Amino acid sequence: MILADSHTHLDQYPAQEIPEILERADSVHVGPIICAGTTLESSRVCVKMAREHSALYAGVGVHPMEVTTSMPGDEKLLMGLEELARSSAKVICISEIGLDYLPESPDVPSQHQMFREQIRLAKTLGLPVIFHSRESHSDVFRMLREEGAGDVGGVMHYFQDDERTAREAIDGGFYLSLARPLLRLPHLQEVSRELPLENLVLETDAAPQPFKKYRHNWTEPRHVRDVAEKLAELKGITVEEVAEVTTRNLAALLKLDLPALPSA
Repeated sequence: MILADSHTHLDQYPAQEIPEILERADSVHVGPIICAGTTLESSRVCVKMAREHSALYAGVGVHPMEVTTSMPGDEKLLMGLEELARSSAKVICISEIGLDYLPESPDVPSQHQMFREQIRLAKTLGLPVIFHSRESHSDVFRMLREEGAGDVGGVMHYFQDDERTAREAIDGGFYLSLARPLLRLPHLQEVSRELPLENLVLETDAAPQPFKKYRHNWTEPRHVRDVAEKLAELKGITVEEVAEVTTRNLAALLKLDLPALPSA
């Protein structure tokens, strides 16, 4: 059994913690783990980590909460992301990009332009997009359509919404990524029970969580196993089947060479 974590921020951990985090993941059969960049510098760290650890892969991108008014149209920034993406075969997606409409979020027009520019970069590179959408679904889906992001495909990250939103993402050519909210949100459990396994991938969004009292409670890639077990319970199937299909979905999207996976 191989499980995959389609979205983490392991670059935010001290480097000395990474080997133990990966060992804990491996102990529960979590193999491929994607490190998502949030800035140009963060993306550089993700690429470096992917080169150093066989289980890790990288996404490069600028998170919507990191967008500034000077970024859109910044050729140096966009060239930096492109150079990083071309620098290693272990860069396999443009991530984490998208829109965020919280009251404290950055300037919306700047977010829009940066999102479009990164989708265009993904299409130039032939890489899928892994996108963030918070209080912004209608604009996210509209821009994905207008920019033709379905040509490269991708993943709606940290999905927690209703079935209508899920179907819109699927119809646009995107997978839905489930994380630990599946363990506690009844509405998400109901939606996930109805969604085809062939449209799902798994993730943790793992990052340091100092607000939690005990370090062992911080989310790590090993917790993908918990998400897989809950999804198996909801669908009345085995965790092995969940692992096989969701990992195969991600491997196909990201062109991961995982010869141990059964063919579709």
